[in-house]
Amino acid sequence: MAMSQEEAEAQISELDLLSSMFPTEEEFAMSDELALVELRDYAEQRTSLTPTFNIHFTLSVKVDDPDAANLQHVLSMHCSYPPHYPNVPPEIVVRSPSLVRSQQAQLNSDLNAFLRSGCNGDVCILSANEWVKDHATPYINTASSTDNQPGTVTSEEAVFTRLWIYSHHIYNKHKRKHILDWSKELGLSGFSMPGKPGIVCVEGAQEACEEFWSRLRKLTWRRILIKHKEDIQLSCPASDTHTSIQKLRKFPALEEMAFDVHGARGNHMDLGQLYQFLQEKGCAEVFPMYFGIEGR
Repeated sequence: MAMSQEEAEAQISELDLLSSMFPTEEEFAMSDELALVELRDYAEQRTSLTPTFNIHFTLSVKVDDPDAANLQHVLSMHCSYPPHYPNVPPEIVVRSPSLVRSQQAQLNSDLNAFLRSGCNGDVCILSANEWVKDHATPYINTASSTDNQPGTVTSEEAVFTRLWIYSHHIYNKHKRKHILDWSKELGLSGFSMPGKPGIVCVEGAQEACEEFWSRLRKLTWRRILIKHKEDIQLSCPASDTHTSIQKLRKFPALEEMAFDVHGARGNHMDLGQLYQFLQEKGCAEVFPMYFGIEGR
């Protein structure tokens, strides 16, 4: 069933409230302005076409550290509106360098339990924001108490991931924009090859790659799947996680690649050039995983 007019109006009303309460992009950042335009047009009855894309945005939550004066932990609330929100709970994932993986998972589990129990029928992002502010400290303290002392490692908490995604085709300009915007938002590098077939590679922190894939697969595709996944456990102090991830990257910030476009619709890429590109990046082994033949 399509989104109702009332649901769209409630979503727009809450977004307007959030933008007024959190005026800077550091506090409140929309992932896709086009999705917001579509939603507003529908809510204000300028079109009868229901929105194509879900709303995604990020809120920053600052939590005081009770053990250190003038220190705050910054947590990111990655929020998504299902089409029938607020009649169904929002999708929210909280991330922060202050949380080790196990405590981050527990915090998100408890937050989602709160959303399921108290957020059906009413907008509730501010309630979720307050819940995180009020309840995050014990998770951070537990994370700190179990965090690594000097010389120990975080092999359990930190994982570098590289996803190799295959799609039957990638033509749609909105999907292509999502791929670029989401990778930037989530701190992922890689590349995207539009056309037929479509290929996307993203690399970075495991949680960010999983969030990217979760969002991507919710769009409408003829066929999309992960062809190959690389996970590398990071054995380093928590403070060195970012540096370790940077060293493992094989690509710069994600960008679209075109390899001698041809075909009747100008939508086929030269796979020989793609193979050369992968070979230069030290990733030639994935070519047969995609196409079933050795590259040359």
